[in-house]
This record gives sequence, C-alpha cells and structure tokens, in this order.
Amino acid sequence: MKHILITALSLLFCNAILFAQIENVPNSNKFSNLTEALQNTEKVISLDLSNQTVLLKDINWEVFINLEYLSLKNDHLTSIPEGIAKLTKLKILDLSGNNFKTLPNTLKGLSKLEVLYLNDEKEFDLKQNMDIISSMTSLRELHLENNNLKALPNKIEKLKNLELLYLNNNKFIELPKQVMSLEYLQYLDLKDNNINPNIPELNNVNFGFKINLK
Repeated sequence: MKHILITALSLLFCNAILFAQIENVPNSNKFSNLTEALQNTEKVISLDLSNQTVLLKDINWEVFINLEYLSLKNDHLTSIPEGIAKLTKLKILDLSGNNFKTLPNTLKGLSKLEVLYLNDEKEFDLKQNMDIISSMTSLRELHLENNNLKALPNKIEKLKNLELLYLNNNKFIELPKQVMSLEYLQYLDLKDNNINPNIPELNNVNFGFKINLK
C-alpha cells in the first residue's frame, strides 16, 4: 500500500507540473479576453474565458494553433462548440459549471487532451457521452465531481490510460466496480459520497490504486 500511495502522489505531482507549466506561461501568451485573443491568435497558449458570457458560435478555433489550456468554466453554456476539436495542441479543457447535456462528436479528435473537467454539470449525461470521452486517447485525468452520479457507465472501462479520477461529491453508496478495469488508474477520489469506509472491498490492499474517502 505504501508503494501505491507513493505512485499516486507521484502522479499528482506530475499533474501539478503540467498545471505549473501553464501557470508559468508568459503573460504575453495568456489571455482572458476573447476579443484580444482573436487579435493575437498565434500567441495564445492559455485562454481563460471562465465566469463570462461569451458568444462562441462563429469562432474559428482553428486559428489558435498553439492553444494548450482552455477554460469555459461557469459560462452558462447549453452546448459546446464543435470547433474546439480543431485545437490540435490542447492539453487541458475545463467545461465545468455549465448547463449542457452532451458533448459534440467532434471532440473525439482531441488526441492530445490530458485533463478534462466536467464537474458541477447537473444536466450532463455521462452514459450518453462515454463514446466521445473514451475516444480521447491521451486522457489521464477526469473530473466528474458534484454531478449527482449514483453509478458509472460500463463504457468508462474504455479509458485505458486514465490515471486520476475524481468522483467526489456525488451519490455513490459503494465502490463503482467499473474502476477495477482501469488498468493505469492510480488515484480515485470518492470523498463526500455515501460510501461506508469499512466495507470489505475497501479493505483490499491489492487494488493497485489509492482511494480517497475523506
């Protein structure tokens, strides 16, 4: 178990490095205003449009040839622009806190995406979207916190490269059996659910990944 904990902490550290790389992007390559970003498209590495009311329908996302981080968090979106799939260098995508039910099929093309935030999405249908999410072949970290989830769809097993899975603040009453098929999973966050920490499954030290229940 000590080895598992060390491995999980190492992964968390590696992901912290990824975010640090984004944070350390020069200010000249960070944008939080869409109009300014569209005037400097090749310079944009980080685009944070969170907590805004933005019109995204007619944007040609393909012009952001160097974009690695995109946040549309808390933007009241009822649909996600299909053109995001043209962001060929995108590594981190934050879609949390919106009002959409489905992702566009085009997002299957996000082959370099490593981190996806889909938390605080009460309308989101995880089962209906699993074909799209599981096609993101580089995905290592998935956030599904506070989504009123009671179970996981079986197709989540297709996320073969997933290492970090966040399911906290949901309505699970037991360990989702589907996570046992995630070969590379190292860290599972289940805190603030209704799971009894003393059930036999959670006393099995041979999971291969660290579980956080509190």
